[in-house]
Amino acid sequence: MPTLTPLIRLGTSSWAYEGWQGLVYHRSYPKSRFNQDTLAEYATYAFDGAPLFSTVGIDHSFYRPASAKQLAHYAEQVPGDFRFCSKVWEEITIPAYANLPRYGARAGKPNPRFLDASAFCDLVLAPAQAGLGEKLGPLIFEFQRWGLEPTAFLNALDQFLGTLPPGPPYATEVRNPAILGLRYRDILRAHGVAHVYNHWTAMPPLSDQHRLLENTFTAPFVVFRLLTPLGVAHEKAIERYKPYDRIVQAQPRMRQDTIALVHQAVAEGKSAFALVNNRAEGCAPQTIQAILAGLRT
Repeated sequence: MPTLTPLIRLGTSSWAYEGWQGLVYHRSYPKSRFNQDTLAEYATYAFDGAPLFSTVGIDHSFYRPASAKQLAHYAEQVPGDFRFCSKVWEEITIPAYANLPRYGARAGKPNPRFLDASAFCDLVLAPAQAGLGEKLGPLIFEFQRWGLEPTAFLNALDQFLGTLPPGPPYATEVRNPAILGLRYRDILRAHGVAHVYNHWTAMPPLSDQHRLLENTFTAPFVVFRLLTPLGVAHEKAIERYKPYDRIVQAQPRMRQDTIALVHQAVAEGKSAFALVNNRAEGCAPQTIQAILAGLRT
């Protein structure tokens, strides 16, 4: 079986799923420690005689910044060449708070920290660098489908990216297809920021996203997040796929597009991070195994 280049990193959007017990996890964990202590076994999970996962997403940091201590605990469980892809706190990426109970009195109001570079550096970047060190992979700014209209958003994004400290790998995930285009591509390329190719409910297929960027990668690395089937809402995907212990419905085009784009990235000497969510097909580890098989052919 051909060995993959180290430029390709495969992993899951998160790791704390009890439905993977017996598949990825074979040790016993106290329920109160499952989220914190399963990474060591995740990082050593072998498929075809070699560890399958060399990266993972930290999704919970979207809702609250992870502390340096928490991140250091994650880092000490994985080998030195492992990389974490961390979602940036939503306080930095949402222009206004949605009308949801979790926002309390802030619901429906403008967010004063939207694209606040100082807040990002102090509350997100500093603990990430302190806790993860060299294991820090791409920091992902996830922008929701609704918010600013495309021109205003791109103006604000350009200004924001220009104020970020150089060095860390940054990536943007947009969920409004109208943003995709040459200006978005040129802004990312000017700042060395990667576009996150996201397979998500209301976005175009991955290959169409690439076409809208004129088949150009914008940074020395590429990020893929395979989240939900196209046209299927997150809540519906949860209902359909729980408890995430098997493939329920394969997504052939998603797999094919991912494999083709990863091959292109590697041919151009770029590293590729592919993160798979259980809601994409039903069982992220098994989706990754299928993608790995495709990459090897």
